[in-house]
Amino acid sequence: MILKIRSFILNLQLPSSGMVSAGLAVLLVLMQSSCGVSVNYSMSGTSTSAKTISITEFYNNTDLGQANMGQTFTNQLKNYFIQNSSIAVVVEEGELQMEGEITDFRLTPIAPVSTGDPNAINSASSTRLTITVKASYLNTLDETMSFKDKSFSFYKDFPNDQNFTDVEEQYTRQIFERIVNDIFNASVANW
Repeated sequence: MILKIRSFILNLQLPSSGMVSAGLAVLLVLMQSSCGVSVNYSMSGTSTSAKTISITEFYNNTDLGQANMGQTFTNQLKNYFIQNSSIAVVVEEGELQMEGEITDFRLTPIAPVSTGDPNAINSASSTRLTITVKASYLNTLDETMSFKDKSFSFYKDFPNDQNFTDVEEQYTRQIFERIVNDIFNASVANW
C-alpha cells in the first residue's frame, strides 16, 4: 500500500505549490490512519506541558575566559527559551528548573606546520577554542525527563594570525549558541 502511494506521489504533477501542499497534507492523514502511526508535535518547539522554567546563573568555573562569561551564557539560555518556546522564564520555583556551570574554556593548537628544520620547534597554523558547560535539569512534572551534570561542549577553530583577544567575545557567543541549542533540545525538546 505504501509503495503504491509513493509511486502515485512521484508521478503526480500538480500546477501550483498550494495544491501540492494540500495534497501532501491529505496524503499524510491517509498514511497515518492506514498505518496506525501516531505523531505528536507541538508548535511551541517543546515536548512538555510545563508553563514555567527557572534558570539559575551558570557560574564560570574555568581559569580562562572573560569574567562575565557565566552571566552571558545564562542570559543567552534564558533568551533562547523565551524566543523558542511558550515557557515563561521565572526567577525561582519553575515547573522546570535548570542550573549549571561552565567547566572548561580551553585553547588548543591544531594543524601543526613543519618548519623543515629538525632542530626547530614546529608551530600550529590554527587554534581551537573549546567550551564545556555542565547542566542539570529538573522536570517537576515528569522526573524521567530530568538529567543531572550532563556535559555539553562545542568548539571554534581559528587561524593563528588572528589576535585571540579581538575575536574572543564573538567566538564565545557562537559556541554558546550551539551549546544553548543542545541544552534546549536535550531538555524541553526531548531530542
